Amino acid sequence: MPSPHLPAFAAHHDETDLLDLAQRELETQAEELGFTREVDRRQFVFLGLAAAAAGTFGVGARAIAQPPAGGASGGAFDGALGGAAGSATQPPAAPPLDNMETVAWTFQPYPGGTGALLERTYRERGPAAFARQPFAWRGAGASAAPRDAFLLAPWGNAPFPTDDETIAFLPVHRLAAAIRARKLTSTRLTRIYLDRLKRHNDTLLCAVTILEAQALAEAARADAELAAGRWRGPLHGIPYGVKDLFAVRGTPTTWGARDFDGRVIDVDSEVVVRLREAGAVLLAKLSTGQFAQGGNWYRGGTRNPWNLAQSSSGSSAGPASATAAGCVAFGIGTETSGSIVSPATACGISALRPTFGRVSRHGGMVLAWSQDRVGPMTRTIEDAAIVFNVIHGADEKDPGSITMPFRFARDPDLSRVRIGLRASGREGAAPDPYLAAFVQRLRDLGARPTPLGDPPTVAGAGGMGVEYAAAFDAYVRRKAQELGLDLAQVVERYGRPGAGGGPGGAPAGADPFTPRSTGADPQFVRWVPGRLPTAMDFVNAQRRRHLLITAWQRYLQDVDCYVGAADTGAHALTGHPAVVLPIGFGVRAAGGGRRPGAGDSTRAATASPAAPAPALNPQPICAQIAGNLYRDDLLLAVADTYQRNTDWLRERPRLA
Repeated sequence: MPSPHLPAFAAHHDETDLLDLAQRELETQAEELGFTREVDRRQFVFLGLAAAAAGTFGVGARAIAQPPAGGASGGAFDGALGGAAGSATQPPAAPPLDNMETVAWTFQPYPGGTGALLERTYRERGPAAFARQPFAWRGAGASAAPRDAFLLAPWGNAPFPTDDETIAFLPVHRLAAAIRARKLTSTRLTRIYLDRLKRHNDTLLCAVTILEAQALAEAARADAELAAGRWRGPLHGIPYGVKDLFAVRGTPTTWGARDFDGRVIDVDSEVVVRLREAGAVLLAKLSTGQFAQGGNWYRGGTRNPWNLAQSSSGSSAGPASATAAGCVAFGIGTETSGSIVSPATACGISALRPTFGRVSRHGGMVLAWSQDRVGPMTRTIEDAAIVFNVIHGADEKDPGSITMPFRFARDPDLSRVRIGLRASGREGAAPDPYLAAFVQRLRDLGARPTPLGDPPTVAGAGGMGVEYAAAFDAYVRRKAQELGLDLAQVVERYGRPGAGGGPGGAPAGADPFTPRSTGADPQFVRWVPGRLPTAMDFVNAQRRRHLLITAWQRYLQDVDCYVGAADTGAHALTGHPAVVLPIGFGVRAAGGGRRPGAGDSTRAATASPAAPAPALNPQPICAQIAGNLYRDDLLLAVADTYQRNTDWLRERPRLA
């Protein structure tokens, strides 16, 4: 697959560079495998991933890349949006509906391979470690609960709220207690959220499709089951929303794109299936930025309920906005690079970006199959743990998924949790008073944070633009045809030296292939440069990525988690988990920063000098806790300990 367009990192290393040697080795393998001519985009990405696996894990590339005897690739609906999963040993078939390709390779971030990780976990903890954590109520009968049960607080003798708004903003674990105690029905709760969603959606633009009839039917069924003595768990009768990247039978799935407005994919996503089985009530398909990019979709930009002049960020814009506004009890978002943590931070909610592979992506839109993750977006950390306990675990329809132990332990001894402290990452940046207060509160609770040095970097890791281009290859080709463009010329234009600094860098209005001059969707132009690298370029990038994963494992070997700088970009490539949680209440400064001042809560953990407040609303200020691969439970436990010892959650946005 010769190409004149080689990334700079592949062109400027000396002869002793290990990765250059690996590239020559892989070029030989490619010739042996017969990939000497131009091939389909999905085939070359498949070859790249297969060959990268051969070099990284010591697997024979020929054994990986050759299809089984007599085997064409699986059905067109395999993997991302389909029935039975196709073989991960075969190049994916071309999809009939734009983006529904087979997962070409099972990327797993654990440096030694997940097989070795699973074997070690089994030896150390036994088969019971992989069982889902059971739920039980604290108090009466708690002694009979399993030793490792996820304990929930019953409603008790506290009076139940009478007004709908207060009910709407109760966290999931309190709504669950109220439904279990028969103080609240799922039908009433569903009607409360439906009313709020219909009332505020024109302003927030957080919902694409409101499923009123379906939701009321599911709520009535939940009430009937509870009356008959069947309780499915803490999500029984709880209304939620799912990002409109996930297919639901009989319901439009738009991916935030006008091209697919009204398109129905007659598949139930696995995450929707698991939530339905847990008794949750699907209320709405929530907005996403177009094709999971940003917060703008074809009806406009989703707004932040704390300040309608601000975006809710993206691309899980709708789940963040709707949850923060009390329009759903929780949302399900996805992240490729920042799409859970960014809107959760903007809207002041709690969220979990899980370790890569912990939640099935079956039925969801593929953007980058080696990065895409699914996670809960909630009002509290405990809620995120409840939802995650239901949706996590391997799924045969998603070859990238894995089951690992999840044990949410309340009240961990923070003095025994190795917590690191990262600098802000911005040289010369002023100390963040909210972060300082957060760290001090952790110390008050027993933690002993220790400084971490600069994080590791590996130049040239990634190459995800290639995956984006492959995922949407059919869309790019169709758009080029509609616009009367010669795609080869578009690619050449973007690869030509001086065209805005290289691939994707052409300035708006100066290049004939920009959206401004062609009317093309911005994503069309964005994905075109992903067609430039060769398979070997991609292999090199993936090998460098593996080096980055290994380096991060070494970097975190002496800590269990860390607070401070957000390493979203690096962790998009390495698969590490993170939680978002509110740590204060104040006013965001212009440009996305935050500024303590006139809008600060009187309950601030530390006082800060007053500063002129911008004309913005006070709202939650959030931080992240990141940590080791597959230790999602520990991150949640640390965040929950902090959160239950603060009272930020009493705040809520004031919507008309």
